[in-house]
Amino acid sequence: MAFGDILEQVGSTGRFQIVHVTLLSIPVLLMASHNLLQNFVAVVPPHYCSVHANFSQSQLSPEEKLLVTVPLDQAGEPHRCQRYVAPQWHLLDRNGSFSSEEEQSQGEQSLPVDLQECRDGWSYNMTEMTSSIISDWDLVCDLRSLKQMGQTIYMGGVLVGAIIFGGLSDRYGRRILLLISNMLMAVAGTCAAFSPSFPLFCLFRFGCGMALSGLGLNTFSLIVEWIPTRIRTVTGTITGYCYTLGQLLLAGIAYFIRDWRWLTLAVSLPFYVFFLISWWFHESSRWLALNNKHEEAVKTLKSVARFNGRHEEGEKLDIKMLQESMKKEMSSSKGSYSVLDLFRTPKMRKMTICLSAVWLSTSFAYYGLAMDLQKFGVDIYLIQVIFGAVDIPAKVVITTCMSFIGRRPSQCGALIIAGVTILINVVVPYDKQTLRTCLAVLGKGCLAASFNCCYLYSGELYPTIIRQNGMGWVSMMARIGAMVAPMVLLTGDHIRWLPGFIYGGAPILSGVAAVFLPETLGTNLPDTIQDVEERVGKI
Repeated sequence: MAFGDILEQVGSTGRFQIVHVTLLSIPVLLMASHNLLQNFVAVVPPHYCSVHANFSQSQLSPEEKLLVTVPLDQAGEPHRCQRYVAPQWHLLDRNGSFSSEEEQSQGEQSLPVDLQECRDGWSYNMTEMTSSIISDWDLVCDLRSLKQMGQTIYMGGVLVGAIIFGGLSDRYGRRILLLISNMLMAVAGTCAAFSPSFPLFCLFRFGCGMALSGLGLNTFSLIVEWIPTRIRTVTGTITGYCYTLGQLLLAGIAYFIRDWRWLTLAVSLPFYVFFLISWWFHESSRWLALNNKHEEAVKTLKSVARFNGRHEEGEKLDIKMLQESMKKEMSSSKGSYSVLDLFRTPKMRKMTICLSAVWLSTSFAYYGLAMDLQKFGVDIYLIQVIFGAVDIPAKVVITTCMSFIGRRPSQCGALIIAGVTILINVVVPYDKQTLRTCLAVLGKGCLAASFNCCYLYSGELYPTIIRQNGMGWVSMMARIGAMVAPMVLLTGDHIRWLPGFIYGGAPILSGVAAVFLPETLGTNLPDTIQDVEERVGKI
């Protein structure tokens, strides 16, 4: 008897599993909100230098004050980071009305030496949000790079959280780490909402990133370890769609809550409730058995049997039966393997390098697109809904392609098409907003499909004895890509088309790298490294 048979005995698809998976999936909705929160709390509003502190002409309209204090940039818009040293009254005619564009242009020709920085702060046009971290802490002009730095720090927290919570979860259990992660997300999110300064905001967002990793890792473990193999694919797809719906939910919450502090609080407070709910969850019996906690494992299984209405079957369980069922898994867990084993043999090494490129570029380009909604010139709430909704058909299409065409062509195609659409967007004029948005949505959908594919593909490529190490490694590559993505946007300050070129080039290169991976459609999962080395197929 295997552990799967014991799970069937106590009920593998009963009421317990339905309630268990449902309650674990609900927080996934708000995990997406924290991942993409920067799109709304760090909105960059139109801004320009405030008028001089000693400006006395209060009878002038705001437009006239702007005219005499702030020069125009090359696009004909008020300059965001400079103002005149002294008000330029000659730009108003004798009646106090605006001068002609020719007169204003002539008046500005001799003014570059008479410009200064915004010494009295900035004035913001808050139309999309009533406040943002940009307007509260003046993260503009010389400090504009701090916006991207904030998202990079958050993604750094996600990376560190994966390393810390992943190890602690295997040592202390899934349930206790899920409790800690929920509380950390609630507390860190609340503190971020009330942060008095940008450094403290980044610190607490780093904590949110760590919590997000803990939630993701332990939610996934608790779900798959309490359900049978035959429904894992369906359950995983449903959980994935919860994240997709979370992107739509964020757009709705942000639309009605326009203050960044209240918005951050709104997506953080529910985790206090999730923390309380988490006390109900049962620890994974697989983990308990593998860690020689057989009495607790049997007690938990009997509790599940009662919940599923199988009291008699549950009472038949004992420690000896559990130990017999876990013999194979316990013996395989005794082997000592490390990340280094991913690179020791030729085929494992090539496979790991190719998968690293696939994961890094997918995450890199995905967050490069998803975290810069303002550049499309479309309402950010609408574009967030569109970007979230495109994941639904994208996942359906890629799942169909993987089942009929194969994993390798699906992975290559998704990445290359995504890269090509992003590169095309580089040459599309900025005034063609509809076309640019359509191309970006297609690219984002392909990257979401690529994510869906590489999760399954990587799990099928790595052998059982080292699968967790392999998935941990490629997940780390993805988080590194997510960390780097916001910083690449800064290159656009010097070469406008460079970020798009980098975001588009990376998926194409990794799509080519994926060609060297073996096909896994219809093949058995490898159990050992030797199985991988002896596998027939191109690598």
